[in-house]
Amino acid sequence: MLIGIVGSGIMGSGITEVAAVAGHKVILRSRNMASADATVANTAKSLRRQVDKGRIEVAHADAALARISCTSDLGALSECDIVIESVVEDLDVKLALFAELDDLCRPATILATNTSTLPVVDMAMATNRADRVCGVHFFNPAPVMSLVEIVKPLTASDETMAIVSEFASSCGKDVVAVKDEAGFIVNALLFPYLNNAVRMLERGTADAEGIDTAMKGGCGFPMGPLALLDLIGIDTSVSILTALKEEFGDPWLTPAPTLKRMHTAGHLGRKSGIGFYPYG
Repeated sequence: MLIGIVGSGIMGSGITEVAAVAGHKVILRSRNMASADATVANTAKSLRRQVDKGRIEVAHADAALARISCTSDLGALSECDIVIESVVEDLDVKLALFAELDDLCRPATILATNTSTLPVVDMAMATNRADRVCGVHFFNPAPVMSLVEIVKPLTASDETMAIVSEFASSCGKDVVAVKDEAGFIVNALLFPYLNNAVRMLERGTADAEGIDTAMKGGCGFPMGPLALLDLIGIDTSVSILTALKEEFGDPWLTPAPTLKRMHTAGHLGRKSGIGFYPYG
């Protein structure tokens, strides 16, 4: 398959790497070539680390890198079999992008979103191919995490779902089909827990390190909730919680005050260098 990726951030670059390693040709589109080239350079480093750890052969890594091309022209994705958007988690931005992709891409192209919580049906209805729009939710970091949630809006055809599921499976992922509701499976269960961890910190039950250590040692989690929020990004977390609150109406889904203030201050976690912990 020829796969188009829109967005060269953490998720876009991760999906690009996963698809290329699986043998697919990938066109990575970024708003400027400098960021696209930087993403490919980071992908090369990631592949080299996998070689160093013995996960893949040098020839396999080199072949995967050769399957990736970059562009700043959205129209270069017109002949792709599947285009996956992985841009900012803002519905208005995504709606405008899907409308533009609908005009540029051939009628057979499937348009997919990597959204973690926004309504996929809204994006489908921004196009004239609602039956060929779905969600394909990879997790961060995409080369490591084994799950992909395939999200079926009311408008998607069974053929579309089968093609996208086959693509995700070809990337070595465990595929779970879910209906189009906020948070899907993982985030709908995960974010109330993360939000409650912040509320516990606000109450002074323990400090951040104490809460994280307790959940790792007591529940066997690989990462504590506050460190995980830093990894996800405070801005993304506030967006997800807000969407969950709007969908389900539960007041406990309102982002904790600390999260809102961190968002306002630009303390976004690893991406900004400071969150619940400092990063340097």
